[in-house]
Formats: sequence, structure tokens, C-alpha cells
Amino acid sequence: MPDLPYRAYSEHLKARFGQKVYKLPVNLAGSCPNRDGNLGWGGCIYCGEEGSGFECLPNWIGVKEQLERNKAYIGRNYGSRKFIAYFQAFTNTYLPLETFAQNIEAAVGDPDIIGLSISTRPDCISDDYLDRLAEITQGRELAVDIELGLQTVNYRTLAKINRGHTLAEFIDAVLRVKQRGFAVCAHLILNLPGDEEIDVVENAKVLSALGVQYVKLHALYILKGTVLGEMYERGEVQIISLDEYVERVIAFLEYLHPDVVIQRLIGRAPAKNTLFCNWGVSWWKIRDMIIERMKSRQSFQGCRCDYLNGKALRKFRR
Repeated sequence: MPDLPYRAYSEHLKARFGQKVYKLPVNLAGSCPNRDGNLGWGGCIYCGEEGSGFECLPNWIGVKEQLERNKAYIGRNYGSRKFIAYFQAFTNTYLPLETFAQNIEAAVGDPDIIGLSISTRPDCISDDYLDRLAEITQGRELAVDIELGLQTVNYRTLAKINRGHTLAEFIDAVLRVKQRGFAVCAHLILNLPGDEEIDVVENAKVLSALGVQYVKLHALYILKGTVLGEMYERGEVQIISLDEYVERVIAFLEYLHPDVVIQRLIGRAPAKNTLFCNWGVSWWKIRDMIIERMKSRQSFQGCRCDYLNGKALRKFRR
């Protein structure tokens, strides 16, 4: 992308489909195996009651109606005619198989839907669900990606935040998803308490080695009423500075393979009950800080991606 030091998702979609494409969020009435006692209780220490679906329509509205409402709003305001159905909040494969299939079939019946993005956990991916997804989408020429919430490759940090899975489950899920020809989007938080820049770099290396196609970054935000919120109010959690976050994003991008598409550099948080979010700075200002700093250094995505395919053997090829 000539104007950006990284591969931006919006430009990727425009190049792939020849026009603007926007995601339509879908909010399902689901839960999480790390909240309901199946694998654990309470969920991640930072997760609120709404999960990531705080900007979605109510989950009692059907899939088709949610898509129609969001399509009318986004199409009118952003001039888009083609869309990706984005199953966003909580764990969208953590449902009975037939219920999962019905939700997917409800989305792909819309002729304006050219893709599916399904957010889930690495421990909620299995062959039978992927096979059913492949069966439903066969012959429809849909772009399908599975968004896996990894957050970090640091297994100690995963345990501290009560994530309920380790790196192994993520690797297993990626391999199974790619076997069916679906794309993988990895979700990461680059400023989790306990992680350092070395973990950020390892995030980039692991995703590059696995051939993940998309990455979505999010700075940690802290909500009232969560375990992390209580820790923060007691002074037990220290958040890195905005400058350090910018440096971590740059390091991540520099070590990330240049083919990986960046869906997002930083996210947003619910307006209410938020104790900390993005250092009180608008998300787009932080994005611009990252871009401008990279340009000033003549840095770009993948400029340090020199570690794959037997780095030590290159001395014999010179």
C-alpha cells in the first residue's frame, strides 16, 4: 500500500472486490466456555458482560434482521453495496452444531453478503463445525475468515488473565481452519500486564510462521465490575505508557510477515463503566501516531521479517 507502512484491511478489500466492503456486526445470544463452567468460571479478567459486542444490536433480534438493519445504515452512510457478515460478540461457534449452521445459513442467504467473519476461541474450533461451514459455503464464492482470540503467545500471561487456553490450542485451531481453505484472523492485545516487547515480537513471529492471513490489534481497556477493574482500582495493575504502546505496535509490524493484512491497529471501548481506555486519546490519533513514527524512521511492515526458512543456513547460500 503506497501511502501506509503496513497492509491495511480497507485497501485489501477494495483491491480484492473492486469496491468498498464493510462489516455488518451480528450479535448472537451466546456465552463462553470459560464463563459457564464448561472450561472455567468468570471468563477473562478483563471481559465485561457484553463481551466485544457493545456496539451491536440486541441479540434477541434475528440474524437476518440484524443484517438488514445494519446494511441499511452502513450502506446509506458509507456508500457500500457489498458486505461481510461479522459474527462478533462472545464465542460464535460455542453453540450446538445445528444452531451454528442455522446462523450461518441465515447470513449467506443475503445476496449482498460476500463474506463471513466468525469470531471465536481457539478451543471452540473442531473438524465437524468446520466441515459444516465448508458445506454451507461451498459454491457460494464467499470470503470466509475465522477470528481467533489469542491475545498473546505468552502462556504465563494467558494463565494470569484466566484466558482458559494456551498457545497449543491456537496452533491446533489455525491448522484445522487452514486445512479447509478458510482464512485466519488473530486477535491480539499488545499491552497485557506481564507482557514485554519480547512477547510482542514473538507474537509476530508465531503468526508469520503459521501463515495467518489477518491480524487485529487492540489496546487493553479496563471496565468497572471486572476482576481486572478491581485490580486496577487497588493499584495492582500498571498500564504501559502510550509511547510504549506505539513502540510495541511498530515492533510487531516490523517483525510481521509483509503479506499479513492488518485489520486494526487499535480498538475502542464501551462508553460507560470504563476505567481506562486508550490513554484518553482518540483511537485515530493513536493510529496516526504509529503511521507517522514509522514513516519518519522509514520503517515498514516486515522490514525485520528475516527469521523464517532456516535463517542460519543463509551463510552457505552466499
